[in-house]
Amino acid sequence: MNTAEATRQIYWNISHIWVMYLLLLPTAAVAGYGIYRHFSRWRRGLPAARFDRPVERVQLVARHALAQRRTARDRYAGLFHRLITYGFIILTIATTVVALDADFGTTIMRGRFYLYFQSFVVDLFGALVMVGIGMAAARRYLKRPKKLVYTNEGTLILAAIFLMCLQGFLIEGWRIAATNDPWGAWSPFGNLIARASRSLMSVKAMQWAHWGTWWFHLGVSFGFIAWLPYTKMMHVITAPLNIYTANLVPLGATLKHIDFEKTESFGVNSLRGFTWKDLLDLDACTECGRCTAVCPANTVGKELSPRDIILQLRDLMHAEFRISDFGFRNDELVPNKFGNDANESSNDSEQSAIRNPKSEIIAAVPATSPVSLWQCTTCAACMEACPVFIEQMPKIVDMRRYLVMEEADFPDSMQEAIMSLERRGHPFSGTQATRLDWTEGLNVKQVSEAKDAEVLLWVGCGGALIERNQRVTRATAQLLEQAGVKFAIMGREEKCSGDPARRIGNEFLFEKLAKENVENLNRHNVKKVVTACPHCFNTFKNEYPQYGGMFEVFHHSEYLAKLVDEGKLKPLAGLDKKITFHDPCYLGRQNGVYDAPRQLVQISARENMVEMERSRAKSFCCGGGGGMSFVEEPPDKRVNQERAREAIETGADVVAVGCPFCMTMMEDGINARKGERDVRVMDVSELLWEASKPRAAENPAPAI
Repeated sequence: MNTAEATRQIYWNISHIWVMYLLLLPTAAVAGYGIYRHFSRWRRGLPAARFDRPVERVQLVARHALAQRRTARDRYAGLFHRLITYGFIILTIATTVVALDADFGTTIMRGRFYLYFQSFVVDLFGALVMVGIGMAAARRYLKRPKKLVYTNEGTLILAAIFLMCLQGFLIEGWRIAATNDPWGAWSPFGNLIARASRSLMSVKAMQWAHWGTWWFHLGVSFGFIAWLPYTKMMHVITAPLNIYTANLVPLGATLKHIDFEKTESFGVNSLRGFTWKDLLDLDACTECGRCTAVCPANTVGKELSPRDIILQLRDLMHAEFRISDFGFRNDELVPNKFGNDANESSNDSEQSAIRNPKSEIIAAVPATSPVSLWQCTTCAACMEACPVFIEQMPKIVDMRRYLVMEEADFPDSMQEAIMSLERRGHPFSGTQATRLDWTEGLNVKQVSEAKDAEVLLWVGCGGALIERNQRVTRATAQLLEQAGVKFAIMGREEKCSGDPARRIGNEFLFEKLAKENVENLNRHNVKKVVTACPHCFNTFKNEYPQYGGMFEVFHHSEYLAKLVDEGKLKPLAGLDKKITFHDPCYLGRQNGVYDAPRQLVQISARENMVEMERSRAKSFCCGGGGGMSFVEEPPDKRVNQERAREAIETGADVVAVGCPFCMTMMEDGINARKGERDVRVMDVSELLWEASKPRAAENPAPAI
């Protein structure tokens, strides 16, 4: 056969095609109105600049909407989602080719293109969609992972997609059989239907079955298109859009700045307090539950669920839109079952209702109760895990800001930390230590007297005022001295960077501290800052620039690793111990620093390093961020003990850290979990100092 002649008759056995185009008009109108409603909701949000750097944004969409890299982290779910997505793309292209040939007289459906793509490839991908639907159904109805939301809508979507694909194969098979299509073998799955039908049906029966199924398929397909914007399948539009408008800054820089001169109320307690991008986030949610699955608070049994926050805010937004649409009064009750009403683990949300939906979302939405909001460690694991780049953590902080600055309603121990910050410049209300206690016996100069200093060692509150962390600061200072680095400290001029205030929700206090610190640092002409605290590191790097603080900022692990690479530090020994490293959230996930601390651990461990099950971007929080280090957790729901369990299970003798908060939290967790084992917690600078002791025996570090 001459493959150049390969083709088929479009709309075989079908007449009155004009009916299809007539039905297309209401389909497009219904779907278009649904999409318009979504855009109308988002437009009610505050402004947000999310269309800069278009090249980077297109690349982000290619990686995560098309290639679906984050989705693929869950191999099983990633596989079936890719099968369905790529299958739909191929089927859409094939349908477009048919329309071009039928309506515009093109000759695309000819020859090898028809055989290779329009027949074989399309057939293959249609089958793969059905395989993907089967895998999704098996996961949803057999395995039933807790993180998913179970609704009848989800079942209907899977059934509709499967039915459309099955109908397509039946239509194709009956056509092949009834016409004895010489090219039928190029459509392997349609050809299977054809071979089976020849022995079961007459040609006349196949023609009638083809005709009826074709029109039924059209009705199902058009109905699905019209229904799509009113279901979670809307994510085929909102997910790519949300990824395109994602925040391109590091996760540690995603909190919004408040203009106190123009803002009348602080924080967010109504949907109108969110930006349009925040509202788009709500509609982009695919209900996959990955954010809640990685949330440290939720993992240990607390109420916080980032997934439920997004879904319940989404349903609140939809309810408010309906009220505006149909003219209900603001004080009417609008029944609402929220996003997890069909989830077997929901907490009586079926009985919930929204009162005054244009205000007080913290009171109206169960998932955003103050109890839940104050459980967040601001680790940003939810944001890193989300396949469509929803920003859960900044929304939580926005609502915390309202509770703190408008209501003065937050945990007593956090209030003590804030009061200490206001009065003493640090959050440790009970400490009697001073900023210079750790320098005893060391030749450390203050920046006011060391005009030739190349580097400012920013000690931080934890490094200066917590006895255990003072040893970390001493080790760092001794290593800098050993390397010949001219450095100085702020001494008594140093105040808290403001990170605890900002994450707790007191933006006003943060701005006050930030401006004072930046003014002092600029007055001393500081250009380069090294700090052992990832929270200070993040603040200097990502938040101080908007206050005029333009510094070159290094975490101490980065700077010490640099000194080793340059040969200025030459460690000669190491611990003959197995060491595992705990990634601080504000260093790793929120700022991408993973390799430098590991380099120091590998040097110090003589390559005897082991990784925890959750490490690097997937690292599990120590539980101390977001002001949680100032809160006494329930004994049976402690994040640090869950992380300590993971560390101990590696068989490591030493748990290395790179953060003063992690030091405190991990020591507490290890001591509670280690039993009879001898497991120590050490900072990476202490490990490097241990390895460097032969070169500095005249000035040894305190015993660890």
